[in-house]
Amino acid sequence: MQNIIFEEKYEFIPPVESDAWVWLLRFLLKGFLKREFAIESYECRNLDRLRGVIDDGYSVLIAPNHARLADPMVMGLLTGELGRNVMTMAGWHLFKEGWYQKFILRRLGAFSVYREGTDRQSVSFAIDTLVAGRRALVIFAEGAVSRHCDVVMELMDGPGFIARQATKRRAKQGKKPVVVQPVAIRYTYDGDPYAAVAPDLARLERNFTWEPQTHLSTVQRLRKLGEAILAVKEVEYLGGVRAGDPFDRAEQLAIETLEALEDKWNIKDRSGGIVARVKNLRSAILPDMIAGTTSEAERAARWRDLGACYYAQQMAHYPRKYITDGPNLPERILETVERLEEDFTDSAVYHGPLHVTIDVGEPVVVDGQRDRSAKQDPAMVQVAEQLQSMLDALAAERTPVAEKPPAKPDPRPSKEEIDPEAEAVAAEVAS
Repeated sequence: MQNIIFEEKYEFIPPVESDAWVWLLRFLLKGFLKREFAIESYECRNLDRLRGVIDDGYSVLIAPNHARLADPMVMGLLTGELGRNVMTMAGWHLFKEGWYQKFILRRLGAFSVYREGTDRQSVSFAIDTLVAGRRALVIFAEGAVSRHCDVVMELMDGPGFIARQATKRRAKQGKKPVVVQPVAIRYTYDGDPYAAVAPDLARLERNFTWEPQTHLSTVQRLRKLGEAILAVKEVEYLGGVRAGDPFDRAEQLAIETLEALEDKWNIKDRSGGIVARVKNLRSAILPDMIAGTTSEAERAARWRDLGACYYAQQMAHYPRKYITDGPNLPERILETVERLEEDFTDSAVYHGPLHVTIDVGEPVVVDGQRDRSAKQDPAMVQVAEQLQSMLDALAAERTPVAEKPPAKPDPRPSKEEIDPEAEAVAAEVAS
């Protein structure tokens, strides 16, 4: 499990609202993206949509999809082209990864949100930001990194709630409402993805004490590795390996794991997607640990439960038929291998050069009153539909790439392998 949960009391971390710092740090952004995430080029599309609503006096909540860790920094490319600075709601754990990152994040306009509980201070700050309207607010509404560019996860209701509350307050001030602006982020790779990931697959296979499975195709190797990792988790959580379709098994394991934990921790609200349910569980598990009122045995048991939550969420991030036995989009191969390696080892190699396209959708005007008859926030439903439509369109621009079949080994020895003395003896015997 990655180090994203901390056993200590949360404190809200505000941004440093400095246009000068943002201007300075933008000079370093492209080099940072290239060095850390292999992103070497970008393009922004339909910027006029975002510029238009800002110029017309609306307050803007930007809601991008969240497929890679680089996404918050990529938004800096968008705002640089726009010529406007933003505020960004970011997970608290990002501010805990060293003083330098914390220093940079705050000066880029990021403020913390506690994803393991209710963070009223962060929500209030977000609402105040939208009410004032000096800067747009960025919230990644999926609530977690999905690791797949082309499939949008279920969006959280929180951004819709924040936008509605701000719209109400702006209405009292005679101001225009808040709009949510969908922004699709999609990465592309034009190299040979199969060659790029071959060392990663071999490294993963050796972790299972296998010889590299080079006689199989990349998709076959991924399927085999995926089933091996799933089997390990089934043994851990169920005591044995199940039979059947691996996607069905992974989905069932995630559901059963969450339901068992929700029963254990008396969680009544089981609505929303996997990310929302995991958040509810963390909110129940962590407080006593942070207060220091648990025994060592109980603390260890709670860490096991937190680990189970984490892996249940990770297992839900593998879309069906994302890669197939035929030609595949290059970036999907990269994403799947990176996701698999990260889930198994907590780290992954980023391949490049990557190109990122940032596409701005149509603004969704947020009403101050929510339709209570709707199961999901109507504004966020529209945002999700737009994001998926834009990503589908961007994916349709790409050309699938087929893998060359594995070379069959020649059973005959090469000339270099033939021993001259042995060959002479064989000739003499034959005569």
